[in-house]
Amino acid sequence: MQEIRVTNYPEVLVDRPTHYCPGCQHGIAHRLVAEALTDLGVVDKTIAVSSIGCSVFLYNYLNLDTVEAPHGRAPAVATGVKRARPDAVVFTYQGDGDLASIGMAEIMHCANRGERVTVIFVNNTVYGMTGGQMAPTTLVGQKTTTCPGGRCLEREGAPIRMSEIIASLGGTAYCERVAVNTVKNVLGAKKAIRKAFQYQLDGKGFSFVEVLSTCPTNWRMTPVAANERVASEMIPYFPLGTFKDIAATEGA
Repeated sequence: MQEIRVTNYPEVLVDRPTHYCPGCQHGIAHRLVAEALTDLGVVDKTIAVSSIGCSVFLYNYLNLDTVEAPHGRAPAVATGVKRARPDAVVFTYQGDGDLASIGMAEIMHCANRGERVTVIFVNNTVYGMTGGQMAPTTLVGQKTTTCPGGRCLEREGAPIRMSEIIASLGGTAYCERVAVNTVKNVLGAKKAIRKAFQYQLDGKGFSFVEVLSTCPTNWRMTPVAANERVASEMIPYFPLGTFKDIAATEGA
């Protein structure tokens, strides 16, 4: 049988079998980051910072200099890397349990200071690696290992909308929420991620892209059902769109 290979494969993307669960969309996010860095011609000057959770395995799939940060501390580590190497393109790759829970202080202050880094935030509404516990983004009624009856609004509060919070901070130059559940949304996500890196190259300030993603294993769903859930449950609560773009404001 003839081997079928993808054309225009970004060289920075490591050609290896994925270890992620069937239907997991981390691989799509990795590909979009790889394409953006390749398109911008900055692969050789890029430093990634990955934190704890499924996101940590970024270093297995992107052939980049990568720093592994303690849980939630990727924005603080990225700040240090960027200040030490202002010529480098620095980004963090984080999940919702990591960024929006133990790392909430780090991401808030990094954005508020306007650090010239880019954050790729993968939101799948659950702690993926550590056993499917409730995350700050878990939807009301969603069942997890730590809220088996479903998240309760009165008991646990409402799921946190990170893009809206980040957009409200003074140092944020660009903030957008995207999804990768359809071809149209993948193309939109690619555009947003490329734009976020371009803003860093232009020295505009902090850039943030939230990627709505699936976790079929911890959602106890098939990959197809999980993909459909993004459209039917996640996007209505976490609407897609640009929440801040200082270039658009300056041009108005």
